[in-house]
Amino acid sequence: MTQRQTLSPNIVGSLCALGSTFVFSFNDSIVKYFSDAYALHQIILTRSLFGLFFVMVLIAPFSGGLGIVKTKKLKQHLLRGLFVVTANMTFFLGLAVIPLAEAVAIFFISPLIITAFSVIFLNEQVGPRRWAAVAVGFLGVLIVMRPGAETFQLASLLPAIAAVAYASIHIMTRKIGTTESAATMTFYIQIVFIVVCLLIGLALGDGRYSDQDNASLAFLFRAWAWPEPFDLFLMVLLGLGIAIAGLLISQAYRIGEPGFVASFEYVAIPISILIGYFVFDEIPNPVALVGVALILGSGLYAIARERKAAER
Repeated sequence: MTQRQTLSPNIVGSLCALGSTFVFSFNDSIVKYFSDAYALHQIILTRSLFGLFFVMVLIAPFSGGLGIVKTKKLKQHLLRGLFVVTANMTFFLGLAVIPLAEAVAIFFISPLIITAFSVIFLNEQVGPRRWAAVAVGFLGVLIVMRPGAETFQLASLLPAIAAVAYASIHIMTRKIGTTESAATMTFYIQIVFIVVCLLIGLALGDGRYSDQDNASLAFLFRAWAWPEPFDLFLMVLLGLGIAIAGLLISQAYRIGEPGFVASFEYVAIPISILIGYFVFDEIPNPVALVGVALILGSGLYAIARERKAAER
């Protein structure tokens, strides 16, 4: 009789990260599609209401039932949720203006920010090679954003802000992931989304500030509107997607080595280039592609160095 072979935590974590990346990419494209028709906070609120429903119906029964609500780290969950809301809102506002691939590339400076944050908040040691990777990655972001050029847009700063918030999410995940389940973290993320978007909707949902020339501001201040049947169907898919992707990415970083898992999220960059080209007719700028390559290369190198440091 042979012992049953099981997948290692890193393999399971990488599969979870890949699955979440595909779902998040699908979500991003739908939100970009909605960016000229609905208010961002309405989209996210609708998505989160359906997301919470799917968490409680599809995930909770297999993760302890109502026990996923119980936690001794409520403040940490709420803070992590606020980081998630910030990352989502700023990234999606950027999508209303800049090409999908460029927004995703700028956003993926986040693993390099995680490297810096790990020194500040987790007292980890980072060598000169990893700092060099961080510098190259930021150079890539500057090339994609092209500050000082006529093509520079302030909206390109929004995915960078999202990257900082996303890095903060994973620092929080490292801190609470040893005691909190992925289902519990997913549940509280949806709760924070719902509360924040309800508050924004009550303040801005009447469209009193909707007369904006900037596409990002128009996306934020637009009045709420009842969605068309097909659009409502897409919002239901967004809710299902965010429930599944939130669970997968929380599980990925909870059980796998962050340095190993993070590399699989970079699949989002080629996916975003393909979606941008075939769905939104966005042709990648050759100069921006150089920056994308630097971000991709430096991020993967930093992740590889982190793995070696963890092994040592």
